[in-house]
Amino acid sequence: MSAASVAETEIAKKALSVPPGTFRHTVLLAAKRFKSTWAELGRLLVQVRDEAKFEEWGHPTFEAYCLKELHIKKQTALKLTRSFSFLAKHEPEEELRAQEFPEKAPAFEVIEVLADAEERGQLSPTEYKSLRDSIWSPEKSPTELKKEFTERFPRPPPEPPPESLQVRKLASMARKLASELAGCRKIPNAVAERAAALADDVEELASGVTDA
Repeated sequence: MSAASVAETEIAKKALSVPPGTFRHTVLLAAKRFKSTWAELGRLLVQVRDEAKFEEWGHPTFEAYCLKELHIKKQTALKLTRSFSFLAKHEPEEELRAQEFPEKAPAFEVIEVLADAEERGQLSPTEYKSLRDSIWSPEKSPTELKKEFTERFPRPPPEPPPESLQVRKLASMARKLASELAGCRKIPNAVAERAAALADDVEELASGVTDA
């Protein structure tokens, strides 16, 4: 049985122990089918988080609730709540509460890219309005739209790690090399000793390097 099937079975079992018709039961059922209706679960999870429902249900944190009861990892829960919050910010409330909303909502992977872009300050409300028709009544597939928006709103290149971290990493690599050389019969002792001395020198440098 796949991990997804196991999670679905566990959610179904949990749902049997929760009174039908309650909000908690509604969230469980949404979690079971969220692959096809991500917006429904995103909306419910925002409510669970904002109203601290997870505490009423015996969980110390929102993340712990998602993982233990819904079998949804922290990062997935964050993506769902952030993506729904993005739509909630830009769309009329009546649109989000419409019965057909979960089925007609734009593809999750597309909204995720736009939410990330807005978070980085790359997407303004005016720009979203100009894109709205292309995502709510798409002529392109979600994959094509995701690619298009990813290229239009590129992530900035990652910042280089601090110099102290780089030196510590090099020291670790030097020590590992020295250890492996010392354990290889084909390597002369003199070579292994030079490698060990080099590792000592780099470790000493690493201990004294700090970032300004």
